[in-house]
Amino acid sequence: MSRQQPKVGFVSLGCPKALVDSERILTQLKVEGYDIVPTYDAADVVVVNTCGFIESAVDESLGAIGEALNENGKVIVTGCLGKRPEKILDVHPGVLAISGPQDYASVMDAVHKAIPPKHDPFVDLLPDYGLKLTPKHYAYLKISEGCNHRCSFCIIPSMRGDLVSRPVDDVLREAERLVKGGVKELLVISQDTSAYGVDTRYAERQWRDKTYATRMGDLCKGLSELGVWVRLHYVYPYPHVDDIIPLMAEGKLLPYLDIPFQHASPKILKAMKRPGAIDKVRERIHRWREICPEITLRSTFIVGFPGETEDDFEELLDFIDEVELDRVGAFAYSPVEGAAANNLADPVPEDVKQERLQRFMELQAEISADKLADKVGSLQEVLVDRVDGELAFARSKADAPEIDGSVQIQNGAEAGLKPGDFIEVEIMGSDEHDLYALVRD
Repeated sequence: MSRQQPKVGFVSLGCPKALVDSERILTQLKVEGYDIVPTYDAADVVVVNTCGFIESAVDESLGAIGEALNENGKVIVTGCLGKRPEKILDVHPGVLAISGPQDYASVMDAVHKAIPPKHDPFVDLLPDYGLKLTPKHYAYLKISEGCNHRCSFCIIPSMRGDLVSRPVDDVLREAERLVKGGVKELLVISQDTSAYGVDTRYAERQWRDKTYATRMGDLCKGLSELGVWVRLHYVYPYPHVDDIIPLMAEGKLLPYLDIPFQHASPKILKAMKRPGAIDKVRERIHRWREICPEITLRSTFIVGFPGETEDDFEELLDFIDEVELDRVGAFAYSPVEGAAANNLADPVPEDVKQERLQRFMELQAEISADKLADKVGSLQEVLVDRVDGELAFARSKADAPEIDGSVQIQNGAEAGLKPGDFIEVEIMGSDEHDLYALVRD
């Protein structure tokens, strides 16, 4: 006997942390018997998970809400922009409900009101790791919510609150379920991975008959037992990060750190309310490379922050030139509604911001191109993401999905590769972003 299931459309915007929120909501929807559909026309209601970190993200979120209203008419809004409901209602007063990030109960209540569930436990079965929005072979593992920092350019604490760490055994059990479900790469995310557990006083828990503290080092040791790639994101360069570099050198963690340095001028870092001991950061980077020479370092920077002089910017360029980071993203500063930095003196003119951004990226492009060129002729283990025609697009240990480059395997289809395969390839060429490779017989 057939039955008509209530249908939900879903739009997920923003960072990987927001994507994990979307996965949790989607999982609960499926548990309660809702079908998830890919088009506005097929949906009884649409949920839009928004981003609200910077103004361009706000504009994108408002545009997505407007599109959903125009195409469907019934729209529920959640996510970071939901912490500013007046911003949404001024533009789109017809939305059904608004809630903030991590407020899964409010989202479900709004869906229940719009279309009551018709749950059938014999039909609506899910894998025990829930519904994922990433490809089957990798997944984001969120270890905490919120942040204790008060960076002057950031409003995330006002949206997501102070740091709340998940118990270490909960995280390890989730990771174990994901691996059993076919995940081959775990991407650890949070607002501040290095601060993991500080709010719990590093409470101890049991997993696999061993005791683990709720702290980054113990978490990494536990994850390293699962036999998959483990990649660390949003790591602040605190001294205890030194303790996990040997795990990378031993092959137990991917030799990769994503560290948001943001700037290199002590004056600008102070204005940003960021750690300003840049000389210690230099020392730490050199020490990490001594312990684990193959380590890949990725970071993000802001140029044109209020008060940034040409001398400050030159300090940043000198830092980049000296430490030669492998992967870098940079943004011209833009005001964020509600951020303390909006009140700082001496804003940098827009044309100067853009000129500095271009100089910064030109220097980094040279560094990245040289580093990738050094890999030509080497053998690299890669994880295949997709196959398109004759090419297979894969990632090396140095490449995170979406934000870094790729390894384009020229004979990928001929070699019979498929997403989720590990394969050793020979690097034949490079540019400033990607590597080009062949599978050898």
